[in-house]
Amino acid sequence: MRERRQEPRKNLMAYTQVYDLYRVYLIGYLGDLTLKGAMVIGDKSIEENLDITLAFEVPELPEIQAFRMTIPARVVWCQRDISPEYFNVGFEFKEVKPEQKRIIQAIIDNYEFRRDVSNYPFRPSLSK
Repeated sequence: MRERRQEPRKNLMAYTQVYDLYRVYLIGYLGDLTLKGAMVIGDKSIEENLDITLAFEVPELPEIQAFRMTIPARVVWCQRDISPEYFNVGFEFKEVKPEQKRIIQAIIDNYEFRRDVSNYPFRPSLSK
């Protein structure tokens, strides 16, 4: 499948619950996030091109008082996770308001999983 993403994914370390606002059920947990969309890991397959209003439980963030954020989205893809009992569902946000962009960016800044390489001192090889 050709990559069409316009922004790099940001994998998250927060267990943020994501709901279907109007059908009132837990879709799953936020796996990654950008200002244009999200991937949710859940236990049900969701049909592509389905329009859904997502409700995110907002994790604790400095200087942000929001507890929940709702964004209209479209299911772009759905596929089995590496753990076959789960599904990864890709959503494209249809409209993101400026305050929502601020919250999304704060989530990314505070909960992005960073794979930093430690700057350990050089250790010479023990074998000669």
